[in-house]
Amino acid sequence: MASLQTLDVTSLKAVLAEWRRVLLPSRLEKAQQADPGTVHLALRHLEGMQWLALSWQAEAARVHAIAPPPRQGAGSTLAQQLQHGLGGLALVEIRQSGWERVVELGFAPRPGEPPRRWLVAELMGRHSNLFLLEPDGRGGRQVVALGRQVRPRQSRLRPIATGDPYQAPPPLGGDPPDRATSQARWQQQLTLLPLPLEQALRGAYQGISPALARQLVPADWLQQPVGALRPHQWQHLWERWQAWQEAVQNERFGWIREGEGYRCWCLPGELGGPGTMAVNTGLAHYYGGWLAAQAFQRRRLQLEQHLQRLLERESAQAAGQQALLDAVPESDALQREADALLSQRQPSRTCIAAAQKLYQQARKRRRSVTSINARLDLHRERLAWLDASLTYLEQAESLEELQALGQDLEDHLPCIEGSRAAARRGQPAGRSGEPQPLELRSPSGLGLRVGRNHRQNEWIVFRQARRGDLWFHAQEQPGSHVVLRSSERMAEEADLQAAADLAAHFSRGRGNRRVPVVMVPTDQLQRIPGAAPGTVRHRGGEVVWGRPDQALSLLAAQEP
Repeated sequence: MASLQTLDVTSLKAVLAEWRRVLLPSRLEKAQQADPGTVHLALRHLEGMQWLALSWQAEAARVHAIAPPPRQGAGSTLAQQLQHGLGGLALVEIRQSGWERVVELGFAPRPGEPPRRWLVAELMGRHSNLFLLEPDGRGGRQVVALGRQVRPRQSRLRPIATGDPYQAPPPLGGDPPDRATSQARWQQQLTLLPLPLEQALRGAYQGISPALARQLVPADWLQQPVGALRPHQWQHLWERWQAWQEAVQNERFGWIREGEGYRCWCLPGELGGPGTMAVNTGLAHYYGGWLAAQAFQRRRLQLEQHLQRLLERESAQAAGQQALLDAVPESDALQREADALLSQRQPSRTCIAAAQKLYQQARKRRRSVTSINARLDLHRERLAWLDASLTYLEQAESLEELQALGQDLEDHLPCIEGSRAAARRGQPAGRSGEPQPLELRSPSGLGLRVGRNHRQNEWIVFRQARRGDLWFHAQEQPGSHVVLRSSERMAEEADLQAAADLAAHFSRGRGNRRVPVVMVPTDQLQRIPGAAPGTVRHRGGEVVWGRPDQALSLLAAQEP
């Protein structure tokens, strides 16, 4: 995954420029905490409602407008403090001074009045934080609530907690960029020390982030010593420098994608052109995508670790049962030993008791074969179910698929408390809504359904399939169930091949050139009593060869 571009001061100025045009004035109606490092605020303005995200996450500190989020986190302590302190107040001031990445939102009882409370977001990497401030009665401001406490052991320079006087962050080093500076003075400032160009830019002037440095000059120039730059390179950098300052001064802002990152200032002629969008819209999309990817990776890792633990436990239990089964032939030896004890001319009471005990052990082992085999079958079913779950996990492409798979684990694994009865019934516990399997069309237009987890497999086979439909599954491999709706009309050879290709693609054999796939009429499938949903058995069927790579073209052709 590409590294995340942080919100620098240029992008911050662009965000706030859009806010001022819409949100002054506006009234705070709701506050909620989306995660430990982010709050969402709902502000009602003249044209409607606007939600804002303010985050002090170290790796993604940011502020920008967002679409209405899910209602969650309103009960957190910080959200309640913000709701109590700012609810019903009007946003009357949006302040950002110089080149600091600090935003101050001033709230007053009514528009036109001076601010009574401030919400301050400091966007400074691992030092980022959020503060709710009020006057302290001595001409200063004190902290009413904050995103995170900073204790003395964490920062000797600036520890801060609830009730403390608010102190602004330490001043920035370097000079503030100034359009009045001549080119000669500007170049002299950059060449004071023999540093690479990027270090010289960031050391000499405020507000120069790594991303902005890459936007000003080609990336391979940044590591060149300033003394080695040629006149045409200096001229190019000076022109871009002036264009950047002009865009900031005139608020010529727009979000433009550049490689894996973005740019929020526009050159002359770029504003409103193709590929340019509103800054807040672009940032919400950019950071939303990154956050979704992070959540996806975290959830995938959690599920993988959980499944591996369950597999290890189930395998150990199966091995224990197999050891008991392997010990059954020893019952004959136990019986022979007991016979020998009783074959003595005058066996003692001790010998008789020992023989009786050996007979009991032999009979118990012979009687246990049936129950051991039943338990072994159950363990094998569970292992197959878990193995299929790992396949679905490996092939999951969205957080929604991972959440559905996690719900399957909670609902149907017998080793999870409360799920045994649900597994016996074959119904998910505590879940509402219909499953959403992958819906496709075959080459001739027949419907194709692909189950991407156990519940979807159960749904498409036993709830949605009709007489005449065909079921496809990779032979002897975990994977998705695929149902071709040939009940609509006679399937053509290309339809059968497409279904087989999909079954091969969504299976453990995806990396092979060809995969054997079993094709069975759906009315010949049987649900296994007591087994987890999505588990079926069948007799016979026809084997066709699926080509996993051919499914890619079918999937790509039907993407919206």
